[in-house]
Amino acid sequence: MTRPISSLFDLSGRVALVSGAGSGMGRAMAVALAEAGADLMLAGRSIAGLEKTAGDIEKLGRRAVVVTCDVSQPEDIRRVFAQLDRDFGRIDFLGNVAGEAVLGPPEDIPLEAVEQTWRNIVFGRFCACQEAGRRMLAAGRGSIVNIGSIASLTAMGRGHIAYVMAMGAVAQMTRELSTEWSGRGVRVNAILPAQVINPGLERRMASDPGLRDLFLRGIPRGRMGEPDDIKGLAVLLASDASSWMTGALIPMDGGNLAMNAGASVPR
Repeated sequence: MTRPISSLFDLSGRVALVSGAGSGMGRAMAVALAEAGADLMLAGRSIAGLEKTAGDIEKLGRRAVVVTCDVSQPEDIRRVFAQLDRDFGRIDFLGNVAGEAVLGPPEDIPLEAVEQTWRNIVFGRFCACQEAGRRMLAAGRGSIVNIGSIASLTAMGRGHIAYVMAMGAVAQMTRELSTEWSGRGVRVNAILPAQVINPGLERRMASDPGLRDLFLRGIPRGRMGEPDDIKGLAVLLASDASSWMTGALIPMDGGNLAMNAGASVPR
């Protein structure tokens, strides 16, 4: 029998773990999942930000547990999952959001900065996928979303060498995990944002007055991304509405990847 559309997006009774949930896309993702009925474990470095997100989730009548975590450190990630086991006893969805990059020109960037970027973005995401995957495989179901970037598929310039290498690895990790696990009930997808407003990006644009216009010339939609732009995609990928979607790299970029580098945007 065909299920009603409302039930396909319903996350009632499910448990989600979101990293980077104290701000930006991580916070928006966590709140969206709670709005759809899920309970949340919120991981990140800023306890104040996590507690604010938890408060908003609790106002929705959902449960939220806060835990600090440095995603570059496997022992921190394993501690988070141990607490998840104690507090919830299950995981239905993992949102791998947290992870910063160090910028620098390829001829000058220290190898230590490349390694730190890799640990933040690739190593941490894989460790979280591995911990979630073990639990989901045992349950026979689950969904994982890795946050990649348009840099997962295309070059950026402007000193992004470490970031682009790491995000390319996230894309291939997503495809490989999907291939390994989807037949056993665990779906793995990635969301690839373009420039989404956050405090770090705001600081960069403030220090370089031409940067915002440079970004907008590559975004046919005509505006920068906002954290809330991820909410619908997050619920879709966490829910049964996407039960036949896996291994997908989904742009969330205002049309950036679709536009040829030599194209012009009518205004």
